[in-house]
Amino acid sequence: MRKNIASKVKSLPNTSGVYKFLDSKKKIIYVGKARRLRQRVSSYFRVGRARDSRLELLVGEVRDIKFIRTSSESEALIFEAGLIKDHSPKFNIELKDDKSYPFLKLTIGDKYPRLFMTRRRTNDGALYYGPYVNVKLLKEALSFMKKVFPLRTCVRIPKTVCLEYHIDQCTGPCERKISDKEYRDIVEQLKKFLEGKKDDLLSSLEKQMKYFSSVQKFEKSISVKKKIEALTAVRQFHDRARYPVYGELDELQHALGLSKTPMVIECFDISNISGQQAVGSMVKFVAGVPRKSEYRKFRIRMAAGIDDYSMIREVVKRRYSRSIAEGKSMPDVVLIDGGRGHLSVAISELRELGLRDVPVVSIAKEYNHLYTKLRQHPIKLSPGSRLLLLIQRIRDEAHRFAVTYHRSLRRKDKFDTELVKIKGVGPVYEKLLLEKFGSKDRIDKATTEDLRKVGVNKRTARAIVNHFKNSAQ
Repeated sequence: MRKNIASKVKSLPNTSGVYKFLDSKKKIIYVGKARRLRQRVSSYFRVGRARDSRLELLVGEVRDIKFIRTSSESEALIFEAGLIKDHSPKFNIELKDDKSYPFLKLTIGDKYPRLFMTRRRTNDGALYYGPYVNVKLLKEALSFMKKVFPLRTCVRIPKTVCLEYHIDQCTGPCERKISDKEYRDIVEQLKKFLEGKKDDLLSSLEKQMKYFSSVQKFEKSISVKKKIEALTAVRQFHDRARYPVYGELDELQHALGLSKTPMVIECFDISNISGQQAVGSMVKFVAGVPRKSEYRKFRIRMAAGIDDYSMIREVVKRRYSRSIAEGKSMPDVVLIDGGRGHLSVAISELRELGLRDVPVVSIAKEYNHLYTKLRQHPIKLSPGSRLLLLIQRIRDEAHRFAVTYHRSLRRKDKFDTELVKIKGVGPVYEKLLLEKFGSKDRIDKATTEDLRKVGVNKRTARAIVNHFKNSAQ
């Protein structure tokens, strides 16, 4: 055994995990799982071991070994499957779908979609969630969702309603007991639940409940209220079914070439409308779990106009100059919502603060590519990979926190209140005007024709012009 490989093997932990063999070009040529990493990997290089020609060829090409710790061998199986799909190592045998863990499948392409458990993930236009290791818990969760989101379960739609309808676990689309729109609303609610958007879901349900009550559809209002109560009482099954995220963090360490596992990640985002009421947010995740007590929000002070780069520079400077002054430790990774330009200004600001060694990575929304200082090309993670899902979850939380703060400022702003008081101007036109004109002065000076060009109807355009004309008198 070569000396460098021997030292690599000795450094492996004797815990469960996934190992990756790399060739001289740093390309992954084989991925495997193990209950005990060191014991399993060392067996490949043991002197005197009988090898077939394929294994002999594999061992001869190995120049480096990487690994990902997992909490169990079953979790390692999921990582092994994901890595093989991501990298297509030439020495791996094609994965058999029937040996994988189950997914939840939502057939959104159907007229009346249904949700069920499957072990086969195909490119059929459906939405897949998972995979899930705890099959028993998954079945319990599926039973709960049938009660809260009563979609059809039949493979073929019958001509009459079945028992499922009579026990309130189906809405009876076969006999048109529910409209197409109402059915689709339930599907959208279920999607929010499966994607972990519980707050958004509860907010939309509360609005729906109030609407039904206002139009005296009390039976529907009570039905929605029961749904809210059920969702509030239950803990998200995602949180119970998910394994710890140490594997994802190990994978992030290897992807970014870090010297240690990035346990502490701080993520930044910016929110504004055409530069107006610009704010920044910072969320902190420790071991993949949000630490909300350490979230921070920033009202942009220095940057003017539509300049996301200056805004990122400002919030990064304010965050870490204060951290330095207070003697606080730095995060293991700084994550920026944006592309290569956003990454550059964040790195530049950290350098000015003397923080050259803090790793920075940005995630671009369009393709979900990761940009780093040391790589010319972005890191491309396959859709649905567990590492990408973790990074997206952190990025989306920073975005949610920024948008929430931005909205709160808009509600307090006198100019916004003035706009919505104009006859014909609701939230949609309010947002449109702010995006297109950017300031009160510009809207004040706009003619009816100017307003019509950006999509305001004739009557409302006149009302806006008259409002500001009367205000000036």
